[in-house]
Amino acid sequence: MRQIPPEQSDSELLVPARAVCHCLLIEAEDGLVLVDTGFGTNDLRHPERALGPDFLGRAEPLLDPGETAAQQIVRLGFDLRDVRDIVLTHLDLDHSGGVPDFPQARVHVHQAEVDAGLTQHGQHPEDRIRYRAEHWNHGPQWVTYEKTGGEPWFGFDAVRELKGLPPEILLVPLAGHTAGHCGVAVQRDDGGWLLHAGDAYYYHGELDPVAPRPHPMLDILATATEVERPLRLGNLARLRELARDHGDQVSIVSAHDPWEFARFDTAGGAA
Repeated sequence: MRQIPPEQSDSELLVPARAVCHCLLIEAEDGLVLVDTGFGTNDLRHPERALGPDFLGRAEPLLDPGETAAQQIVRLGFDLRDVRDIVLTHLDLDHSGGVPDFPQARVHVHQAEVDAGLTQHGQHPEDRIRYRAEHWNHGPQWVTYEKTGGEPWFGFDAVRELKGLPPEILLVPLAGHTAGHCGVAVQRDDGGWLLHAGDAYYYHGELDPVAPRPHPMLDILATATEVERPLRLGNLARLRELARDHGDQVSIVSAHDPWEFARFDTAGGAA
């Protein structure tokens, strides 16, 4: 992905880094659970067709086959068929591209996201770039979730367990970036939680409870790709409150902040 400099106040501590789009791999009793998929094998074979020239020019993805979730899972000693379930934060092309690499997997996603990506495709200016039919033309086994129901979780509403998955994995609605955007919370063995917040924010400085600071370049991207600004900013404020009030219980990580990812990866908190 495109190399980005740190925000000015962090420039003495951090060096420029390539944006990431990371996934989580969870070992469950009956198989693997993959949270987001990044780019897929077919994206790298046919990038112009699968990802489109607009996205390629904007994001400048590295397109390294060794960085696909499929190849990384094989390097860990697993078979691709061990991935029984995929949980998607949303259907943007850089999060769903690897879905065809796991045709046997059930794909969990919010119903509003399926409606936007598959049924209402093209209603938002960004849809032409963000949703790519190549990622679901094979007919995934969708498992969808409505916005009603669910339980409260650290101040968030309509949080729900995922069908057929352990109760330690939760879907947390965080709409605004897309219609059905969600975070995925995973409870650790020590009882704490890791919240993969997807694209609900792009830069760790946005969660600073005292002096929140956006990244100028990434803030432009967040604004350009949002579908409902008040909802996105409202959920961002709630994430900031979560970090302030429950930071000792919940660790939050975005999908794209390379410095934040490096910190979690070094600590063994992200995969």
